[in-house]
Amino acid sequence: MPAGHSTGRSRRDGPRARRRAARRRRLRRTILLGSAALVAVSATAYALVPEDGTSTDAKGRAAARPDEPGAGGTDAAGNPLPQGGAKSPEAEPSPAASAQQSASPQPSTDAPATPGKPGAFAGSSASGGVQGKGTARRWRLEVEEGSGVDPEAAARSVEAILGDPRGWTKDPRYGFQLVGAGQPVDFTVKIASPRTTDMLCDVVTPELIGETNCRVGHTVVVNLKRWKEGSPQFSGTVEEYRALIVNHEVGHEIGRGHEGCPGPGKPAPAMMQQIKGLGGCKSNAWPFDAEGTYLSGPPVL
Repeated sequence: MPAGHSTGRSRRDGPRARRRAARRRRLRRTILLGSAALVAVSATAYALVPEDGTSTDAKGRAAARPDEPGAGGTDAAGNPLPQGGAKSPEAEPSPAASAQQSASPQPSTDAPATPGKPGAFAGSSASGGVQGKGTARRWRLEVEEGSGVDPEAAARSVEAILGDPRGWTKDPRYGFQLVGAGQPVDFTVKIASPRTTDMLCDVVTPELIGETNCRVGHTVVVNLKRWKEGSPQFSGTVEEYRALIVNHEVGHEIGRGHEGCPGPGKPAPAMMQQIKGLGGCKSNAWPFDAEGTYLSGPPVL
């Protein structure tokens, strides 16, 4: 037989060759499957246990959000979250607020200058007839509790001042009537402690704090200190200075403005702010003199 020629199938096509080829294919599939499984296991392990090189930024973000919702609908403390989202930061009071609520209340340093409930007033039950020829303005007197002033006696004192021939009833346009508790009034006269007076009158001028009287709305506020002691700028008696307080503040109630000193040695008008100085005038508590002349001065704008 010539060299290089075969008389049948090639030995590569024989049964033994086919079996070896089949074994090689199975071995390659096994190797490929094993390699894939190894890669999957390595990836899972890396996800569950990150390397020490985990990003510092990622760690910081996780630490900065302690109340973000966690797994299973819970917050960072493991508490169930309300349906719809994370627990509101207002749900629990802050440590500072808790400390404030638990602290014992401190005593107020703004205590009234007189005993009794600050700002509480007792009204007079006294009433009287109409004074003057004009339309009567109805009024009532109230005294701050703890002042030591008898409201009935004080009401009669103010009534006598308003009805005096030198008072505002000398002008036929004006009239007054004292009424008792529960009756409607046009204005109220309040005798109040210096501190309450400052609060009601909104006194902020340093030299007037604790010293002055005022009219606010339809309330005449009489400073208890001035009611009891008079004024260093007034040369008359305490009773005369009470008349000046009432005539001046009720003068504002009926629409009168401030007036200045008309000249040295002349009576100071009742509508002059005599507590600020007399400007050369003489102390005077009444709008009119004994002859019925109005004691006027230049208007103060």
